[in-house]
Amino acid sequence: MSTAAAPENCANCETPLGGHYCSNCGQEAVLHHASTREFLHEFVGHYVALEGKLWGSLVRLLFRPGLLTNEYIRGRRVRFVQPLRLYLSFSLLFFALLKFGGHGAEMGEDDKDETPAAQTAVVEQTVKQTVKQAGALERLKLNSPEEAAGATAAEAAIAEMQKDQKAVARAPDTSAKDKPQAAPPAAKPAPAAPHSVSEPEEKDNADRHKARDDVDQWLEKKGWDKLRHKWDGLNNMSSEQQKAALQAGFYHYAPYAIFCLMPVFALYLKILYMGSGRRFGEHVLFALHTNAFAFLIFSLMLVIRVGLIDFVLWCWLLGYLPWAMRRVYHSSRAGTLLRWSVLMFFYMISIAVALGLAGALGAVTAH
Repeated sequence: MSTAAAPENCANCETPLGGHYCSNCGQEAVLHHASTREFLHEFVGHYVALEGKLWGSLVRLLFRPGLLTNEYIRGRRVRFVQPLRLYLSFSLLFFALLKFGGHGAEMGEDDKDETPAAQTAVVEQTVKQTVKQAGALERLKLNSPEEAAGATAAEAAIAEMQKDQKAVARAPDTSAKDKPQAAPPAAKPAPAAPHSVSEPEEKDNADRHKARDDVDQWLEKKGWDKLRHKWDGLNNMSSEQQKAALQAGFYHYAPYAIFCLMPVFALYLKILYMGSGRRFGEHVLFALHTNAFAFLIFSLMLVIRVGLIDFVLWCWLLGYLPWAMRRVYHSSRAGTLLRWSVLMFFYMISIAVALGLAGALGAVTAH
């Protein structure tokens, strides 16, 4: 139901109307009352990208490699979904299916099926490792000459006391002959041996200790000390706990890591097609379209899970990118194949590094 049958001016900017939309701001001339249906249509159309022009974009994206990129470069943009919205929609769909679908549940089954006895054993193993590391740290702390000399002197004094107790135990009656033998405690200068370290060595050890303290203070000031403690906590976990932490970090940070690789993908294309006259933005456009296609294919694989169909999708995924590169960049078949091989080699390395960092970052910041 319209609020005005034939408005003369735009309700938004007061510009005189001459059609169904304002020529100045683009708002609709005839407005409708706010309704749930209107809100749902706006959400679905503008955020999930499931609007009428999606189907034309999908047909070109799926079955005409590189055509959607060429259409956008030629200026035909209103009839298709914007590249960034297309990429975000399909990437969101893929990671949602990966996390909440059956594949994510299968990855976490091992942790859920742990028995109480297994959990207790894991806790005991963690405690033992922590105690062992604490003892090692205490031994490492005695690295200055004074502390080492004090520890040696204490050990020598304890040995003398044990020797005196043994001597007293052998002589039940106190006699004048036995008492002088208790005098050896006065002759305790033996612990002075550890002080035989030369002065240059003592100075070198002191300088090294001071340098290490300065490094520790600098790391603590920069926040790295907290990160190091978190990393130590991750190392003290069992393999199952580490797997769960890495998986949680992957789901949390992987979408951001992959999205940040779009400029990297475009940079590789810029280098491979140097001298072609293409701007960097055109390479980014091509990266958004091809990666949106890849996310869509991976989503279909997660949903369908039929051997023959998955095989066909894999083949189409492998052949899609070189076909699109040839259509957009107009290079020869041999040149396209060579550039595609180099691009895939470096981009796969970039993805592995990005996902590894995403998992590690998520695992470290999870506790």
